[in-house]
Formats: sequence, C-alpha cells, structure tokens
Amino acid sequence: MLTTLTTSYTDTRAADLAWALGREPLPALATLDLELSGAKLQLRLLGASHQVLLEEAESSCSETVACIPGSSTPLPLGVAKRVGDWEYEFAAHVEVLSPGQFAGRAQELLALVSGHPHGLAGVFPGSPHAFTALLAQRVDGHVHWRTWHAYPQDGQLVATRTRVGVRVPVG
Repeated sequence: MLTTLTTSYTDTRAADLAWALGREPLPALATLDLELSGAKLQLRLLGASHQVLLEEAESSCSETVACIPGSSTPLPLGVAKRVGDWEYEFAAHVEVLSPGQFAGRAQELLALVSGHPHGLAGVFPGSPHAFTALLAQRVDGHVHWRTWHAYPQDGQLVATRTRVGVRVPVG
C-alpha cells in the first residue's frame, strides 16, 4: 500500500533516528493491520518514521525507529535480546548514494513495497524520494520486517531488519 503523508518531514536526517523497544503506540499517519499465521502485526507510519506492533498468543512487542524527543538511544547497528518468550534481533545500515543512485533505489523500493500485500509505504510532501516504507513476512515461525527511511537531501537511505520469534532449543 502506498500513501502520501499529510505532514512535513519531522526527522530530517538519518542521524536524528533513535530506536526503542516497548513504547506505547504513537500517533500514526497511516497503518496496515496484518495477520501472519496467528501473529497480529500493525505497521505504522509516523510523522517521525515508523513503529511496528506485534502480538501473538500472550506476548507483545513494540519497535519504534523515529525521531524521538528526549531519546538517549541512537539507532544501533545491531541488537539481540529477549522480549518475553521471544528472541528479538534488529540490524540497521545507512547507505550513502549519489542523486541518480538514490532516485533509482527509491523507485525500486517504493514499487516493491507498494505492490506487496504486506507492505506499507508513505511518501512525504515535497520530494517523491522522501519516504518511509515497511515490509513484513513470516518465515519458519519467525516474524520479519524490513524498513527503509529515505533522506534524499543527504543521499542517505537507512535500512533496518528485524526478526522476532520463539527461541528454538538446540538439542
């Protein structure tokens, strides 16, 4: 699903992004509710980037990557931790692209996400390449989502990957 967000850019630089687990739902500009093999997932586009809410059985998880006033947790390169009965893994990467590369990558990602039944993308006013996009799936009992946060003025594309699922005992 592709939508045009009716707000101005809140987080204008990749360096302004922060990461948080367990936050309450923040006001969303667009949402997509999904059911993935028993897991309820809500993808949320914020004026300040994204939030994902996951519920399954008696467990829940909330991930926020956004410009969060007063946050002291910058966007980490990687996180692995327990969230209730789940294993949570997060990774982030910042790509720096030339204007031509950026435009091509933006078009490619927006086409991928907007055409996917588990995808949500929002374009900010002022630039067709200023967007936030989320794509979710369930693989081998784990829920996965990827996100992209585009900053065309700096040629920066922030990509994140998250995997959440019950830890499989090695035996």
